[in-house]
Formats: sequence, C-alpha cells, structure tokens
Amino acid sequence: MDQELEKKSEGVMTLKVAAVSNPATVAGAIANNIREGRAVELVAMGPNSVNQSVKAMAIAREYLREDFVDLACRPEFIHLTIDGEEKSAIKLVVLTQESR
Repeated sequence: MDQELEKKSEGVMTLKVAAVSNPATVAGAIANNIREGRAVELVAMGPNSVNQSVKAMAIAREYLREDFVDLACRPEFIHLTIDGEEKSAIKLVVLTQESR
C-alpha cells in the first residue's frame, strides 16, 4: 500500500499520503474508515502529496454517495520533526455529513 496507516488511541485514523500514492486506494481507505465510524485525517507533505490527497477526497465522496454520506475537509498546518529538522505539512481533517 502506498500510504502508511497509523491508528491513534482516540479513534482517529491518520493516513499519510505520499506523492506516489494512488488516489483511488487512499479514497478506499477513507471510505472504509468512515463506514466503520472512525474519524479520518490525511497528512501530506509537498505539493504532489497534497494533490493526491485532494483527488482522494473527491473519489471518496463518490464511494460514499450510496451510503448517503458527503465529505468535506478542514485544512490545517502541522509541524513535524524529521531527522532533527522541523518540516511543515498539511493535515486535511475529513468532515462527514448526511446527504439525501
């Protein structure tokens, strides 16, 4: 799988999306976690990763249409320490609402 999965203790699934992640695969992970009642957030570092994340959100909306669930996202900046260096990333908090 292209993205790493990390389950947090409070029931939030964090999907780390890479520039080479397949948006349909990420979308499937988003949809499955939403169906299982988990909150989802995507973390992307770099413009190509953000692009793949946004595409995945669009595809996941289609996957959840028959479940009458619509998605939106709230973007946030986060700061990560990688190899002793502080880096900025984008976190997309996935928001759900019932649709009819």
